[in-house]
Amino acid sequence: FFSLSVDSLDPEKLLQCPYDKNHQIRACRFPYHLIKCRKNHPDVANKLATCPFNARHQVPRAEISHHISSCDDKSCIEQDVVNQTRNLGQETLAESTWQCPPCDEDWDKDLWEQTSTPFVWGTANYCGNNSPASNIVMEHKSNLASGMRVPKSLPYVLPWKNNGNAQ
Repeated sequence: FFSLSVDSLDPEKLLQCPYDKNHQIRACRFPYHLIKCRKNHPDVANKLATCPFNARHQVPRAEISHHISSCDDKSCIEQDVVNQTRNLGQETLAESTWQCPPCDEDWDKDLWEQTSTPFVWGTANYCGNNSPASNIVMEHKSNLASGMRVPKSLPYVLPWKNNGNAQ
């Protein structure tokens, strides 16, 4: 009734939507359509069950047991399970030989040995107390050509800033 046989080799094949018989959907778009249409038709969705082997198969709840026993996709899943079980017995997982490289960094030690003050944007840089010029403000250095300056503001207005204008 609503069971679908999807030809995965032809993405352009038209499939009928189980929720609305007027919908003909290309196979490549069908999973997306099912999700969207299920939300739009909750009354029909409650009467259908999803196949555990292929989510594209929407079957009336009363027929789900029969569908599960005869679903074409069941054999693919069962074959995958058999192959995995067979491979598990044959493969022994090799232990990793990867070792963490030695680390000479000690961030806590570096923090305590740091002599300069932390960088804070928009504040003047002062020389450390160990410097002979401890009270002299250092000049800001710029890589810009002479006659050029750093802009004082961003080139756009942020939408949540009203620049003092009442809204």
